[in-house]
Amino acid sequence: MKLKYLLSFFILVTLFFSCNKEKRQAKKDNDIIEKYISSNHLNAIATGSGLYYVIDLQGTGTNPNASSQVTVAYKGYFTDGSVFDQSDAAGITFSLSGVIEGWVEGIPFFKKGGKGKLLIPSKLGYGPDGTSGIPGNSVLIFDITLLDVR
Repeated sequence: MKLKYLLSFFILVTLFFSCNKEKRQAKKDNDIIEKYISSNHLNAIATGSGLYYVIDLQGTGTNPNASSQVTVAYKGYFTDGSVFDQSDAAGITFSLSGVIEGWVEGIPFFKKGGKGKLLIPSKLGYGPDGTSGIPGNSVLIFDITLLDVR
C-alpha cells in the first residue's frame, strides 16, 4: 500500500515540475517575442496561445481552415535574423493539418494574396526537442505570403 502512495506522490511531483517548466518556457518565449515586436516596431496581435501575427496585406477571398490545402511562400528565421528555411517565390503547397501548430493557427488569419508575419513560441513550433537545424525551445519568425487556398 505504501508503494502505491509513494508512486502517486512521485507522479504528482513530476507533473508539478513539468507544468512549471512549460510555464517558465512560455513566459521566456513571450518575453522574446514581445522584445522582437518592440525592437522592430511591429503592430502584432496576440492570439492567447502564445502566437502573435502581423497582417501587412489581408488578401481576398475566404480564409483557409486547418484542413485546407494552401500554397505559401515563406522565409523562416530566428529572432536574430538567421534564416533556417525558405521557399522560392512560387511557394510550397501542403495541407495545413500537416504542419506545426503555429502555422495551423496562424495561416487562417490571412486570405489568398495575404502577406504578413507569424511569431511562433516554441510550444507551437518544434518544442523542447527542436528539429534539424532548429534548436529546442526556439522562437520562430515567418514572413509569409498566402498564394493559394484550396
